Amino acid sequence: MMKILSTTILAAFSVLLVMNVKAGDILDYQLGAGDILRVQVFQNPELMTETRVSESGTITFPMVGIVKVGNLSIADAETQIADALAKGGFVKQPQVNIVVLQIHGSQVSVLGQVNRPGRFPLDTLSRISDMLAIAGGTTPSGDDFAIITGVRNGQAFRKSVDIPAIYLDEKSEENIYLAGGDTIYVHRAPVFYIYGEAQRPGAYRIERNMTVMQALAQGGGPTPRGSEWRLRLHRKDALGNVENISPDMTDLVQPNDVIYVRESIF
Repeated sequence: MMKILSTTILAAFSVLLVMNVKAGDILDYQLGAGDILRVQVFQNPELMTETRVSESGTITFPMVGIVKVGNLSIADAETQIADALAKGGFVKQPQVNIVVLQIHGSQVSVLGQVNRPGRFPLDTLSRISDMLAIAGGTTPSGDDFAIITGVRNGQAFRKSVDIPAIYLDEKSEENIYLAGGDTIYVHRAPVFYIYGEAQRPGAYRIERNMTVMQALAQGGGPTPRGSEWRLRLHRKDALGNVENISPDMTDLVQPNDVIYVRESIF
């Protein structure tokens, strides 16, 4: 019986811990005009208030009056209200909690290699993955990286996010919350070119850590007249000069590489 009870308590504690971690992530969101908030003070239910952030970035809270919360993170806004309650002598050691019920009047632009580019309303707290899903996801020719631009704390903000790594490498911290006016841009994925005695000459998307051997396979391999051992690779250096290289099969392919499959000498 004690073992079952201990297991139950441990499971409950684990759930609470996960909830706290997720809640902590949300605290970074910056409040803005039109946001609708629910503000609660622990053990003071009479102070529970649902209010809208004004165009000047303020809310009106019981007893303390007008409080500036615009452009503050949720955590900082909670501290701002708690300090006002404490300094006014209304509540001793107040513990304030803010829940964003609705994000109002904000839009995010999703551009580039997505299936449904456009501007989308930011009605609730949304991460990069949420907005990419609304835009129909990336196209087959889209890059693995998304560029996020906007404004944070009055300063220009820019961040490159590895989309697959959010899921595959457990880099959930990269999946940040968006703010009104943000732009998500997905560029076209880098490509390489293959021609000569290849089964399917043309331009192809470069996959991660793609080798020359894999690139040759992408082009269908050499024709009966071609040789996989007689490849030439044309690559621009930092000065824009084209290098003519005899690559090894294990060499990594770089953006805009041109692979030429020559005829066999036999």
